[in-house]
Amino acid sequence: MTELSTEPSMPVTGNSNVIRFEDVVSGVFDAAEGDIEASELKRVLPPQPESPKLHKVLAQAGMGSRLEMEQLILEGRITVNNEPAHIGQRVQFGDHVKVNGKPIRFKIAPPPARVLAYHKPAGEVVSHDDPQNRPTVFRKLPKLFQGKWQSVGRLDLNTEGLLLFTSSGELANNLMHPRFGLEREYAVRVLGALTQEEKHKLLDGVRLDDGMAHFGSIEEGGGEGSNCWYRVTISEGRNREVRRMLESVGHAVSRLIRIRYGSMVLPRGLKRGAWVELDDADIRLLTRASQVQDAGVHESRRSAQHTVPGTGVPARNRNKLGRGAIRSPSPEQVASKQPDPLKTSVGYIGADSFSRQRQEAGKKRGGSIGSGRRPGGRNR
Repeated sequence: MTELSTEPSMPVTGNSNVIRFEDVVSGVFDAAEGDIEASELKRVLPPQPESPKLHKVLAQAGMGSRLEMEQLILEGRITVNNEPAHIGQRVQFGDHVKVNGKPIRFKIAPPPARVLAYHKPAGEVVSHDDPQNRPTVFRKLPKLFQGKWQSVGRLDLNTEGLLLFTSSGELANNLMHPRFGLEREYAVRVLGALTQEEKHKLLDGVRLDDGMAHFGSIEEGGGEGSNCWYRVTISEGRNREVRRMLESVGHAVSRLIRIRYGSMVLPRGLKRGAWVELDDADIRLLTRASQVQDAGVHESRRSAQHTVPGTGVPARNRNKLGRGAIRSPSPEQVASKQPDPLKTSVGYIGADSFSRQRQEAGKKRGGSIGSGRRPGGRNR
């Protein structure tokens, strides 16, 4: 289902802690950069619980007593990831341990997922290693003691706004895979106003080099002179997709800001180049949101198997239908029906984590912004 609106979205009460499309158009988004209180979070992550020691893990796996395992380590008969083990060594989830050259199976719970919301400025690339030596988003992220940060999708060099990072490959896949269809919302400024015909074309689908693409919705946001603002949503993350779609109908994009990814909304006060770590409750909500969306896609597919495509009529009655039946909805069409968290009671993710960190740090530092500390608990 697509949506075409010529009226700007109405301000939503109770969501003063998040950046909305109206804030971008009105200038509040840029003005917040000059807010003294909106200083950058410290680039420090709280440590996670220590990994268990090797001799303890082997003893729990039934290889012998802890003293016996320490003796085997001293004799050089145990390796970790093909390197000789040492006394007091700790092992992590994913490590490969061998005793006398034989792989040993043991259980270590994987570390909990960690998620960062980063306000990407224009001029940074989403890459660990850029051949042109341009600034990368990863240089500003805090050190991760186990694993590495994975970006949830990408934003091109000149695009700014919300960019998520996580230590969990599974969560990253759920959040950005096309089949999960999480909606991305952008504020986009183009040269020249879109005509009704161009809007309908963008909603119905335009052909790009890598296939058809379409917006889930388009809303006007005003502007000055020949510059016009629009609020657009898409449910996939192909390279420079928003820019290429608008260029295909003859409009150059002069500014592009992502303000929402699924139910995760860019927190108000998070300066460009700064990050905030989501607390456990927000990560659970983010995970649940991706799982619910995936369940909706699978449910649609199951229903399509038992009905005539595009009609909802049981398959046993297919002979009663005439020709010209439309096809069943695609996962992208199902995803486009997801509710807007800023317009419904679904709620949003991220702003509470940011607000709690600011408040707690303010108590310790006399009113300044949060220290990047991962708070425990949640008060909704």
